[in-house]
Amino acid sequence: MAASLSRPCFISLHLPYRQGWAQHLANTFRFQPVAVRETPRVRQLALQRGSAVFLVNERLAPASAPTSSCDFLYDTDPRPTLGTASNVCFEVDDVLGLCKHLQSQGCSLLVPPTELRDDSGSVTYGVVSSVVGNISHTLLDRSRYQGPFLPGFQHIQGAPSVPGDGIEITHFDHITYVCPRGGARTALDWYQRCFGFHRFLLNPQERPAEGYVLGGQGLGMLLLALQSAQGTPAHGCKLVFAESLSQNGTNQVDTFLEQHGGAGIQHVGLCTTNIISTTRALQQRGVRFFTPPTMYYSQGGKVEEIQRAGQDPHVLAELGILLDTTVPGDKGCLGTDATESPSQEYLMQIFTHPIFSEETFFLELIDRRGAPGFGEGNIRALWKAVQ
Repeated sequence: MAASLSRPCFISLHLPYRQGWAQHLANTFRFQPVAVRETPRVRQLALQRGSAVFLVNERLAPASAPTSSCDFLYDTDPRPTLGTASNVCFEVDDVLGLCKHLQSQGCSLLVPPTELRDDSGSVTYGVVSSVVGNISHTLLDRSRYQGPFLPGFQHIQGAPSVPGDGIEITHFDHITYVCPRGGARTALDWYQRCFGFHRFLLNPQERPAEGYVLGGQGLGMLLLALQSAQGTPAHGCKLVFAESLSQNGTNQVDTFLEQHGGAGIQHVGLCTTNIISTTRALQQRGVRFFTPPTMYYSQGGKVEEIQRAGQDPHVLAELGILLDTTVPGDKGCLGTDATESPSQEYLMQIFTHPIFSEETFFLELIDRRGAPGFGEGNIRALWKAVQ
C-alpha cells in the first residue's frame, strides 16, 4: 500500500431537486449543522453527531439545469434521480501516493490530487470511482488543517449543543453495500487490492473462499466483510457486501437493486453507547424503526440469551432491539450461541425504515458490548422469519 487509510471523514448523500433531507437529519436525528457551502445550483451542508458526519448535497435547481465541477467540493455529481448515499470520504496520510497506487491498479480518478487552503490551514484531496455502483471515495489529508470542517465551507456559528437529549451516537461503525450478482467477491478483491482492507469473517464457521451464505427454498444471500488495516474501532472502518443468491422471488437485496437502479450503499451503521435511550429518544422524535417479528423474541433460548447478557427481554421487545452474543474466544468472528459466562460479549442493534421514499437507504443503530461482528445470529433469525 502506498498510503494508510483510516476512518471515514464523512458520508455524502445526494438528493434530487426539492427532495431535501438535511432538515430531517437535524430535527429528527439531532445531527448538528456545522458547515455549509452554496452555489446557484447546489447546497452542501455538513451535519455532525459525535465524529459521524453526513455531507448532504441538495439540488437548488431542476435536473434540467446543468451542474459543474464547482458545485461539488470534495465530491462528484452522481446525477441522482432519487436520494442516494454515494460517497464515502476516507482520511489518508498520503493522497498523492495513494492516487498513484490506485491509477496503477487501473482505477478511475475522478478528481486528481488537489490542495485547498484558508486561514486555518490546508488540505489535499482526490476522488476515485469505486468498483461498486455509483459509489466514489474522497481521499482526504487534513493533518495540516485546524478549522472546524474543511476549506471552502462556511462554519455555522452558534451551532446548538445537544447534551441531555438521550441520543448517544458516537461514530460511523460500518457501511453495507448491495452488489449485483457476482459482484460481492469482485468488490471484496478491489478493496483489498486498492485500499489494503483485511478480510473479516462474519461467523466462526465461515469459509473465506465461500463467505457467509443465508438461504433455502430458492432464496438466498451472500455476505462478505472487510475491515480497514488501521485504526481503533472509533477510527477504523468496516465494509459489508451483500449479494442476492435468490432464484425464486426477491429479497431485500433484489429490492434495493431494482429501486435504486443498481448497486450502491444500502445502510450505514451508527455506533451508540446506549441503544435503549437512543432508540427511545429517536422514536419520540418520530423516527420509524423496523419491527422484528414477534417470534424473534420467543424463539428457543432467546429470552435466556438476553437475560444472560444482563438485558431485559421485555424492554428490548418493546423497542424492537435485537441482541446477539459471541462465542467466547472468537475475536473477529461473530457467533450465535449464548453463554453463561459473565464476561460474554454481545451487541444490540435496530434498523430504521428507509429514509427516502424508495426502499433503499436506511440507518442502523449498533451498541457493541465487546462483540466485533454485525449480528450474524440476528441476520439469520430475521431472514428465516421474514423470508
